[in-house]
Amino acid sequence: MSNYTQRVRDGILPLSVAGTLPKAFAEWRFTGETEDHGEPVETCQLCGQDRLRYHFEICNDFTQHRLEVGSHCIFQFDVGVYEDGRRLSPTAAKRKLDKLVQKMRLESCIRALEALALSENSDVLRNALNYYRLNKKLTPKQAFVVFWRLRQNRIDHDPSFFNVTLKKKRYAQDLAAMATGRVHFFWKALSPSQRAKALEMGHSPPA
Repeated sequence: MSNYTQRVRDGILPLSVAGTLPKAFAEWRFTGETEDHGEPVETCQLCGQDRLRYHFEICNDFTQHRLEVGSHCIFQFDVGVYEDGRRLSPTAAKRKLDKLVQKMRLESCIRALEALALSENSDVLRNALNYYRLNKKLTPKQAFVVFWRLRQNRIDHDPSFFNVTLKKKRYAQDLAAMATGRVHFFWKALSPSQRAKALEMGHSPPA
């Protein structure tokens, strides 16, 4: 038996009624509770995987024991994910958990923008916060200022969690006219297609 399988057995069987893994996991379900630890510093209480940022709570219907696990274990061991009392298919379950991760990432972005707006008395930053709350995206001009000031104020954030909009013609024009050094500030917030567009405009990726 592999060390991985043994860790899982040792983690789940003492907290379950059944004595075998498949039957034991049938007793567990995802509660809908999640936690964003801000950094990838936590461990899955089931398999021992480390460097997790997000925890998903699972509960045993019979023993009421609870574990904080990574999403991988929910899919790996077919832990039940429910919506409106109905157990979801694996595809629908993954879609539901992905939406929860996106929600936590959005909340992380909002917290960073709120901290930035409080640290500086700036209408530009307050407007960027309000715009992001409403649209879940930043314009290119907002993105440069936001990431520049987040760095200057040493406010914890992950640029890849943010989104930038180029849907309006003027936003694409702003990106094209912007100095490449400024584009680098929010390069990680651009989608792959937006990065390709930036390259077509003459920008280069960060070194």
